[in-house]
Amino acid sequence: MQTGLGRYPTTRMRRRRAADWVRRVAAEHLVTPADLILPIFVIEGVDRAEPVASMPGVERLTIDRAVARAREARGHGIPALAVFPCEPDRVKTEDGREAANPDNLMCAAARAIRDAVPEIGLIGDVALDPYTSHGQDGILKDGVIVNDATVALLAKQARVQAEAGICTVAPSDMMDGRIGAVRRQLDEAGLENTRILSYAAKYASCYYGPFREAVGSAKALGAADKRTYQMDPANSCEALHEVAMDLEEGADLVMVKPGLPYLDIIHRVKSTFGVPTLAYQVSGEFAQIKAAGGQGWLDADKAMLEALLSMKRAGADAILTYAALDVARRLQG
Repeated sequence: MQTGLGRYPTTRMRRRRAADWVRRVAAEHLVTPADLILPIFVIEGVDRAEPVASMPGVERLTIDRAVARAREARGHGIPALAVFPCEPDRVKTEDGREAANPDNLMCAAARAIRDAVPEIGLIGDVALDPYTSHGQDGILKDGVIVNDATVALLAKQARVQAEAGICTVAPSDMMDGRIGAVRRQLDEAGLENTRILSYAAKYASCYYGPFREAVGSAKALGAADKRTYQMDPANSCEALHEVAMDLEEGADLVMVKPGLPYLDIIHRVKSTFGVPTLAYQVSGEFAQIKAAGGQGWLDADKAMLEALLSMKRAGADAILTYAALDVARRLQG
């Protein structure tokens, strides 16, 4: 290429970046409120909100406050909530049987939100860790997770949630065969229209710490880990195997968790299967952006939106994020 009076390039990419309106028209991907799902933590009591120390701006809410949050989310165009219970220690047991109690905290919250805000989607977490005294996602025998007994309880848990008004159950436990067992339980109970969102590729990540504080399982889990059932962060092809099995067993939507550190997995899953693929911007991802923003090291609002945009670009159809309400407000101006 010559300069001065010589030849110039016929294609100048900067022409498409020179004005704000052109950049918006040429944008290949977009984050909208409809792409966001808001996780909420529910606690016992009335008219209370407890801040989660490691997740600035996030609170545990009593059911009445959760109903108000659902109305707010709906008003900002957020299509669904993902509900997580923070159960009191008195109901936690070795076998996690409170998970299948039709009057447990999750079910009570589902009924209240469904009655007050019937048009919002409710995604129920199906896992035992909020209900076990040891903080694991399954039933322990001699220190080892018993897969099939755990799956049987998870299927009952999914049924009582669906009966309470959860429209999409989301097994996040990573037990083998749980999607098929949940599907059978729902169908046999006449709940065949209840969807299953499978945490199909859930990694044994260090980014879950703040979440475990929020649901109250961190202390119970202690120094133990979940590597015998959650995926090894070193593995990519294994994620495709997991997703394929869950789809075969009846999953309607699939999840990759965490989000930003696993963009390659999101892309491979979406490209391979072409099914609705969700990403979870997990608590550690959220917390690190908030912490850096609090120190003035970056613009947390812009960093949050850029992280979400990267997940959309990788192939995510929707994203669970604790920043959903804040982002939706900013997007709506």
